[in-house]
Amino acid sequence: MLQEISFIMIRGLGAGALLSLVAMSFNIVHRSSHILNFAQGNLLILAGLMAVLFYAPDASVWFWVLSLLATAVIMGVLVGAQGYMTLVPLNYSMERDSWLITTMAVSVIVGAILLLTQGPFVLTAISPFPNFSMFGVSSPAPYALCILLAAVWYVGLHWFVTRWPAGLAINALSQDYDAARAAGLPVRRLQVLAFVISGVILGTAGFVAAPMMTISPDTGFRYVINGFIATIIGGMGNNTGAIIGGPIVGVVSMLATYQLGGEYESTVLFALMIVVLMLRPQGIFGNTAARRV
Repeated sequence: MLQEISFIMIRGLGAGALLSLVAMSFNIVHRSSHILNFAQGNLLILAGLMAVLFYAPDASVWFWVLSLLATAVIMGVLVGAQGYMTLVPLNYSMERDSWLITTMAVSVIVGAILLLTQGPFVLTAISPFPNFSMFGVSSPAPYALCILLAAVWYVGLHWFVTRWPAGLAINALSQDYDAARAAGLPVRRLQVLAFVISGVILGTAGFVAAPMMTISPDTGFRYVINGFIATIIGGMGNNTGAIIGGPIVGVVSMLATYQLGGEYESTVLFALMIVVLMLRPQGIFGNTAARRV
């Protein structure tokens, strides 16, 4: 019994940490532009594919680190370019919804490219790190690495938005977009920067988590939906909510799969989200906002 609980908790917390990273990637973009980048699922799969292509079984750990950094840079550039193309049609307006079509279109395009280049097959990445044991349960190292990576990004983003000038400016955009623009802040550059940071988060998350992910053209949707559920449960725009909401979704998902079967995973997660929204519409750590009209 203890081993079963340990299995569910370790795998659930590791998978949940990956969802926390997706949620934090959602949040940094949402802070700057109130856009939800629904291309993140397939972009995460693309980062995982880079882990498959870059890292060979006989390569050293240092080569893995260099490949991780290269993937982070590539994904930052790609998502930054995607963000620019998404933002241009908005023309600084917060009332237009073209971003929904744009981000979904990018998701479809990335998925199609993955299908054309890799086929409908599930690919497997290799981790250079050995398994770890806890409470008699052996688990792949990426589960622990995802937890560590989520903690590092949480601390780094907190420092960025509270101490770094660009982060403070992005915070100003999230609090009062019109006032920040009227004050002369370089809105477009800050928004593109937020997309770049989002891409770096996805790049590191996809690369580190690749050995425990299902890397195929049709699995990105599941990651973006589960990451979105974690974001909503934790509270949109709140990284503390993301770091808590991800493990909640991960453990509940693992428990539902273990007890009921994988076909009921989505049903249980949506039911959980509905319950949370009924009790606290802004999410666990979300703040209610008043707006003068």
